[in-house]
Amino acid sequence: MESSRIFIVGSGVVGAATGEGFLAAGHKVTFIDVSAPRIAELAERGLDVRSELDLSGEPESFIFLTLPTPNDGHRYDLTAFTAGTAAVGKALATATAKHTVVVRSTVPPGTTEGLVKSTLEENSKLVAGNGFALGSNPEFLRAVSAAEDFANPWMTIVASRDPETVERLRALLSPFGGELRTFTNPAEAEFVKSAHNIYNATKISFWNEMWLVAQKIGVDLDPIAATVARSAEGSINPEYGIRGGAPYGGVCLPKDTQGFLGYADTVGVEMPLLSAVVEVNDRLAEIVGHEADVIGHATHDQLREAATHAVVPAAAGEE
Repeated sequence: MESSRIFIVGSGVVGAATGEGFLAAGHKVTFIDVSAPRIAELAERGLDVRSELDLSGEPESFIFLTLPTPNDGHRYDLTAFTAGTAAVGKALATATAKHTVVVRSTVPPGTTEGLVKSTLEENSKLVAGNGFALGSNPEFLRAVSAAEDFANPWMTIVASRDPETVERLRALLSPFGGELRTFTNPAEAEFVKSAHNIYNATKISFWNEMWLVAQKIGVDLDPIAATVARSAEGSINPEYGIRGGAPYGGVCLPKDTQGFLGYADTVGVEMPLLSAVVEVNDRLAEIVGHEADVIGHATHDQLREAATHAVVPAAAGEE
């Protein structure tokens, strides 16, 4: 494997695991961070760590943004992320080589080509695609096993409008193994990461809601959940239910979602997640049904397209 020059901007759990993983693979890595205690900790481990990014005299490199993006209520707090990106832009202004900036932090879809691109261009006075390359490579690292997850990824996502940038990232990351998928739109890669985590959270909340019912009626949920994990097509078939734009139908799914809500009510358990499942399905069925009436015998893809551009009707009592 050819050695690459790599900078890690933001050296917390994700940044440290990413950088040390590249180091172990033979690349030359420098860590950048503004936290004095973290800089001291990384230096004690023998790592090349600095408080500022300096690209003067540096050859072509990958600059990974692994900056914190915590939530602040119902939004991402991009304060530190924006400040770190601006610092990278200022460093690009003094660079003589063309560097590749890679967004690895978890960010809202559209951030790479929106906030990041504009911030880098404003601070570097360069134009993305000419003065520097831009890509997305969202991380899938668990805090308790970040180093192991980086070294042995089960999925790697790469995205860029520039095919050459995609291929350079593919060459850098594919030696670590695992499935590698590429996208031409960075927003799609960013969406993958958000949906990935939200799906996991939803599954946990689903079984916690079922646990409340099980507790109420005195049954052990563990063997039930373990059995459903093997029996439900939604668990064993990766393709099941992932084609958006079509509500569930038939006999069993509408019957049991509605019927179990009533059953839970009789034992005194509220099920807000299951209620939301029914509500989302009813609203989508109304949208798709309305569009089907308008355009006649439509294909599934046409209905999905219609639903995408339809205005969601107001719920009862809304205007």
